[in-house]
Amino acid sequence: MVDAVSASMRARTGRTVSDWVEAVAAAGIDPLDQLAVRRWLKDAHGIPQNSQWAIAFAAAERAGWVRPSADGYADTLYAGPKTALRPLHDAVLAIALGLGPDTEAQGRSTYIPVVRATQFAALAPGPRGTLRVGLRLRTQVPDDPRLEPAKGFAQATHWVHLPGTSPLSDAATLEPMLAAAYLQNG
Repeated sequence: MVDAVSASMRARTGRTVSDWVEAVAAAGIDPLDQLAVRRWLKDAHGIPQNSQWAIAFAAAERAGWVRPSADGYADTLYAGPKTALRPLHDAVLAIALGLGPDTEAQGRSTYIPVVRATQFAALAPGPRGTLRVGLRLRTQVPDDPRLEPAKGFAQATHWVHLPGTSPLSDAATLEPMLAAAYLQNG
């Protein structure tokens, strides 16, 4: 997404990403405070959200910030009391990534999206010690009593919550639902 936004930045804003990074520096905003950079871009210049992210990432990278890998984000998500959920997360993620050579896990601060042409699944610690598995089902919803409509989670239309105490073999029961989401997002 950032690459596509960057490529058309001049047409949309009149400046290149590099121009905007220089403007951030000239404004005296800490480039490592991405929230402050995005807020300034919106409030002072009316820059749209996706462009804000592209500029903030570029400014932070120029200042030495390195975006964590998906594993790095997962390490943070499953730290502390959520550590016990990590093996279940890894088992579900392995199934999702095994659905095709065009899948990729990405990192976000609150969830791990699994992307094909578009995001088709998302994993995160859920409520009450569960692993939340969000699915983006565009056309047909598999018949599984565990599947519920999602409420504002990571582009998911539906989700399943696996108890953290589930055996790792329970991850395999999600394969038909993950496969359906994969096929509907190609």
